[in-house]
Amino acid sequence: MQGKTRKEGTSVPSFYLAIIYTMQVEKRVRALVEEKIADRPELFLVAVKMLPNNKLIIHVDGDQGISIQDCVAISRHVGFHLEEENAIETAYNLEVSSPGVGEPLVLNRQYAKNVGRTLAVKLTDGAIKEGKLIEVADNDITIEEAVKEKGKKVQMVTSQIALNDITETKVLISFK
Repeated sequence: MQGKTRKEGTSVPSFYLAIIYTMQVEKRVRALVEEKIADRPELFLVAVKMLPNNKLIIHVDGDQGISIQDCVAISRHVGFHLEEENAIETAYNLEVSSPGVGEPLVLNRQYAKNVGRTLAVKLTDGAIKEGKLIEVADNDITIEEAVKEKGKKVQMVTSQIALNDITETKVLISFK
């Protein structure tokens, strides 16, 4: 029976086992990162991803950014415990960093640290709004966007956007 594992009369496709294994690894890594940054309230975990090529990516950020030394300390802590526990059975590559410039914002704390910056916000209806992030609340953000109607001057308009209506938000980098 190829591609399946048999346990007590049931048959489980191997890709389900891979998904479960990945979820268990990610859960353990989240716990290890939270343990390491517990005494650093300005730092927060953004994401943990275990890729199929055994690359383990941890994105951590801070209200004022995160230092290389913090990333190294987190990497050593997580790597040590994963090795001690033999949590990952094969060779893996561990990468700890802040989310890159092109990574979408996913947490309210990320929005808050980007107040005053220009964002591109994709909405659930397919629309894209670009504007300066003015305010962040628990359930929505407020941006100021330039709107030009035909035959009129550009006007700055404030838009409140519910977080539930957002599919993706990225910070736009300006080289002006």
